[in-house]
Amino acid sequence: MSLSSPPTHLKLLTVLSATATLYFLYKSRHRYSRLLTRLRQTLNKPSGQNPNSSFNKGKLFFISQTNTSKTLAQRLHANLLLNDLDFDLVDPQDYEPEDICKETLVLIVASTWENGGSPENGNFLVNWLAESADDFRVGALLLRNCKFAVFGIGSSSYGETFNAVARDISVKLRKLGAADLVDLGEGDVDEGNLDEVFERWSERIVGILKGNLGENKALNGNYGVGNESEGEVEFSEEEDEEEDGEGDNGIVDLEDIVGKAPSRKSIVGPKTNGKVENGEVLNGGKEMVTPVIRASLVKQGYKIIGSHSGVKLCRWTKSQLRGRGGCYKHSFYGIESHRCMEATPSLACANKCVFCWRHHTNPVGKSWRWKMDDPIVIVDTAIDLHTKMIKQMKGVPGVKVERLSEGLSPRHCALSLVGEPIMYPEINSLVDELHRRRISTFLVTNAQFPDRIKMLKPITQLYVSVDAATKDSLKAIDRPLFGDFWERFVDSLQALKEKQQRTVYRLTLVKGWNTEDVDAYSNLFVIGDPDFIEIKGVTYCGSSATSKLTMENVPWHSDVKEFSEALAQKSNGVYEVACEHVHSCCVLLANVNKFKVNDQWFTWIDYDKFHDLVAAGEPFSSKDYMASTPSWAVYGAEEGGFDPEQSRFKKERHHKSTR
Repeated sequence: MSLSSPPTHLKLLTVLSATATLYFLYKSRHRYSRLLTRLRQTLNKPSGQNPNSSFNKGKLFFISQTNTSKTLAQRLHANLLLNDLDFDLVDPQDYEPEDICKETLVLIVASTWENGGSPENGNFLVNWLAESADDFRVGALLLRNCKFAVFGIGSSSYGETFNAVARDISVKLRKLGAADLVDLGEGDVDEGNLDEVFERWSERIVGILKGNLGENKALNGNYGVGNESEGEVEFSEEEDEEEDGEGDNGIVDLEDIVGKAPSRKSIVGPKTNGKVENGEVLNGGKEMVTPVIRASLVKQGYKIIGSHSGVKLCRWTKSQLRGRGGCYKHSFYGIESHRCMEATPSLACANKCVFCWRHHTNPVGKSWRWKMDDPIVIVDTAIDLHTKMIKQMKGVPGVKVERLSEGLSPRHCALSLVGEPIMYPEINSLVDELHRRRISTFLVTNAQFPDRIKMLKPITQLYVSVDAATKDSLKAIDRPLFGDFWERFVDSLQALKEKQQRTVYRLTLVKGWNTEDVDAYSNLFVIGDPDFIEIKGVTYCGSSATSKLTMENVPWHSDVKEFSEALAQKSNGVYEVACEHVHSCCVLLANVNKFKVNDQWFTWIDYDKFHDLVAAGEPFSSKDYMASTPSWAVYGAEEGGFDPEQSRFKKERHHKSTR
C-alpha cells in the first residue's frame, strides 16, 4: 500500500499522537507525582480525623507587601479567636501549597501588585493554584472538601485589574472544587472606607461560622466539610484551555497601586456629568478630597482649599521668619523663604513614589474627573490661609517683626506641596493670576503628563522629577499608575526642551535604589537639555506601611556631592557643580554656557525683571532674568550654602541612654 494513501496517513498520525502523549506524561511525572499521591491520600482518609491535627484548624492567609492586607488579616484573626473559632494566621510563603488539599476552611486577604500580579509573598501559592486549576489530570475534585472566602484590596482607578489577584484566586479555588463560604469581598482604597467594608465582610464570616446567619448548613463542628466519598479519585480527562500570558513579578503593591493602569489612549475615567475636553472630565460632580482623605491631610497640617487644592506652611518659611536660615531655593535661586507659599491646585497624583513624604494620604488619578474650583478663588483662598498661618507665628520665640510683616505678602509660590499641579485643567489661569500679583512660580511635575507640559505658559522655574534613569528603576521607585509610564516620562523630558524659561531636572537620591545609575542619568541630559539639575538626598519621613525606606536609604551630603561631581564629569563640560546647601543635602548643577559668565555664576533670579517680561507679553528666555549668585552659595564655599546674614541654630539632642 502506498504511503500517500489516506489510511496510511491516519495510522501514522495515530502513532505520532500516542508517542507525543506518552512523552509528555513521562516528562511531567516527577512534577506531579507528589501532588497526585497527596491527593489520593487525602481523599482516601477516613472521615474521623484527629481533632488535634493542624489541618482541622481553619487557615487565614494574607497576601501583602506593605502590611495593609496583613494588618486586616490580623484583625480578623483576633476576631475569630474571640469567637472561639480556631484559625492559623499564615504567611503563604511559609506554606506548602500541596497541603491545601487537606484544608477544610480557607480565608484569604489579598492585595494586587502591578500588572495584576501577586505580591511577592503570595507568588508561589497563586502560581500553584493557577497551574493546578489548568491541569487536566488534577480535575475539579482536589478541593471538594474545602470552603473558602476571599477579600481583595485594590483601587478602582485601575479598571479591569482592580482586585485582580483576589478575583483570580476565587476562580481557581472554585475550579478546583472548593465552595464559596461567602461572596468575594472587595475593598477599594480610593473610596476611603476600606476598614468599614472589611469589617462587614469579617462579621459575615464570623456569623456564618458561628451558625448565626443560617447559611452553609454543611459546616460541621470543625467548621469544615465532611468527606463526601471514599476511594480513588477519577481525574477529569477534559483539558482546560490554556490562558495566555503570565503575571508580572513587579514590585508595586496594590495596597498603594492596583496593577497596570490604562494607557494614555484610555485615560477618561468613570462617567460623570462633567464636560469632556482633551481626555479630561471638566467640572465633574465628584469631589477629589473625600471626608476620610480630608481628615488625614488636615491632621498633617494641610489647609484644604475647596474640593481639590491645599496649602501648608513650610518649615523653612518658619525658619527664616526666625532668622535661622532659608531653604535651598534661597541659596540656589535667591527666593525669600519667609515669603514663600507652598501650595497645589491638585492633591491627586499619578505616582506612588516610595519616598513620598506625604505617606500617600493624597488621592490618586490618571486624569481630571472631579469637580473643579475656580482658579482665582483658589489663589485668593491660598493667600488668605497662608497669611493666617504666618500671623500665628507672632509671638513665637525668635520671630523677627520685620520678617513677619514681609511674610504677610508672599512673593513666591512653590507649586510642589503634594500631588500633580498640572493635572488641574485651569493651571495656566492659576499661574497667570499668581504672576499678575507678582508672585513667582516654581512648578514641579512628575513627568507623566507631557501634553500638559507643552501647553504651559511661562513659569518662573519649571521642574520635572527625574527619580530614576531606567525604565525598571523608575517603575520600582515612582510606582506609576500609567502602563506607558516610560514613554510619558521621555516625552515629558522632550517637552521640557522646548521651553524658553528656566527648566530643572530634580533628582532624589535613594541609597540602594538609584545611586549607581550615573551613566544612565547622564544619557537623559540631552533629551531635555535642562538649565539646571538639582540633586537631593531623600528625606526620611518616618515609618510607613506604604514604604520600606529606612535611614539606611538616606545618603550623606558627601554621597550627594560625589554623585553630583560624577554627573558633571559625564556631561563633558556642559554642566558644572554650581551651588550646594549642606543642610538640605542638596547640590546644583548648572549649564555652563548659559549661567557662568566670566567665571561668575548667575543662578539667582531677578524676580522683578521676570514679572516685567511676563507682563510685556513678548518672548523671553532664562538668560533675560538671571542674577549673580552670592559667594556664600557657590559650591565649595565655607558657608556651605548658609546665608551669613542668618543665625545658625543647632538643636540640642537629648537621646535616651542605650544602656
